[in-house]
Amino acid sequence: MPELPEVEAARRALEAHCVGRRITRCAVADDSKVVVAAAGRVAFERAMVGRTIVAARRRGKNLWLRLDAPPFPSFQFGMAGAIYIKGVAVTKYKRSAVNSEDEWPSKYSKFFVELDDGLEFSFTDKRRFARVRLFDDPETVPPISELGPDALFEPMSVDNFVDSLSRKKIGIKALLLDQSFISGIGNWIADEVLYQVLVQKFVKLAPNEIPEL
Repeated sequence: MPELPEVEAARRALEAHCVGRRITRCAVADDSKVVVAAAGRVAFERAMVGRTIVAARRRGKNLWLRLDAPPFPSFQFGMAGAIYIKGVAVTKYKRSAVNSEDEWPSKYSKFFVELDDGLEFSFTDKRRFARVRLFDDPETVPPISELGPDALFEPMSVDNFVDSLSRKKIGIKALLLDQSFISGIGNWIADEVLYQVLVQKFVKLAPNEIPEL
C-alpha cells in the first residue's frame, strides 16, 4: 500500500514538472467505483480543461492539485494508486507498478492529463481501491478534513504526543495506523518506528517509552 513517502514523492514530482502548466486535455475513466463525480465523468473532464495547475498538495496519503480556479481534483491512493509522469521517474509502491512503456496511458489509468507543454501524467489504480474526486475545497470535506496532523509536515511536539497517548487505550500500532490521530503512516512505517524504538506493538507503553517513540 502506498504510504506517505510514495505519495509525497508523487506530489514533489507533480510540483516540479506540472505547476504553472495549463491542462489541454483530460480523460477520466468510466469507473464509478474509483471516480467519484456527482456531475458525471464528462463534466469532470470539462472542469479540468483550460485550468492551470498552481500547486500540488498532500495530507497523509491523500494528494490534490490546486488549479487557478475550483474545483480541484483529489486522489486517495488506496492499495495501489500511483502517479505516472511520461518520461519522468517517480518513486512508487512496488505493487502499484504498471508497465507504462507498453501502453500509455495505462489501461489502469483513472485520471489522465495532457499539459500545454506536451507533458502527460496519469493516476493509475489496478486494484480499484483508490478514489478520484472533485472538490471545491478538498481540505474542508472528508476524507481530508477528517485526517490528523500530517506525519511529515505537521509533526507533534513531544509534549503533545505524550499527552495524546496518555488519553488512549489502544494498541500502539493500531493508534499509529489511525489516520485521524496521525496521517500518512501505514503498516511498514509503523512497524519500522516500533522496531527502531524497540517497542512491541501489543504491549502497554511505559511512561519513559513514549518520548522515545
